[in-house]
Amino acid sequence: MLGACLSLALLSGYAQAATTQTHHVKHRATSKTASSSSKGNPVILTQQLGTELDKEARKLAADDIATSRRHKEEPLVLIGSAPLSTKKGDVALFIELQSAALCGSAGCSTDVYLHKDQDWVKILDSVSGQIAVLPTSHRGMYDLVVDGSDRWVWDGNTYQDTINAAPIGNLRGEIEQFQNKHKKTKN
Repeated sequence: MLGACLSLALLSGYAQAATTQTHHVKHRATSKTASSSSKGNPVILTQQLGTELDKEARKLAADDIATSRRHKEEPLVLIGSAPLSTKKGDVALFIELQSAALCGSAGCSTDVYLHKDQDWVKILDSVSGQIAVLPTSHRGMYDLVVDGSDRWVWDGNTYQDTINAAPIGNLRGEIEQFQNKHKKTKN
């Protein structure tokens, strides 16, 4: 049943791509055409109240929805789907929550889940900006581009950003020291 819903959502999502405007503020500002293969096929995020994908998205994002509600805000739940695997039938679920409590100066973030067996597995966490699926792939999964220029590739388990961040001193060591200090105070 869920597989049929995903297939239907996928088909209808691509049918809507040419005609549907999204409610995502960042997307409106960076709108691109769906036909440009060098930029990829954009993932269109829309409100799909009451659908099976909407129900799954709300379960997966329950903690963030609760955070928004604690701030007396009902988040707007936007979802989309797209095939990310080079194997037919594997469809990913894209979830974005919009509320003042959850969105920052970079806009609202999107999480991406892949349906494996009977579970959803998070494969991309909290990226901001329009996401497009590229025709190129790594290790059986299509590459993604976020916000027009930030390319993400599959490493076999999750998507990794290809933009290297500049080193910030001993940030990793400082984080580990901080975590170890707080572990000791909890025990």
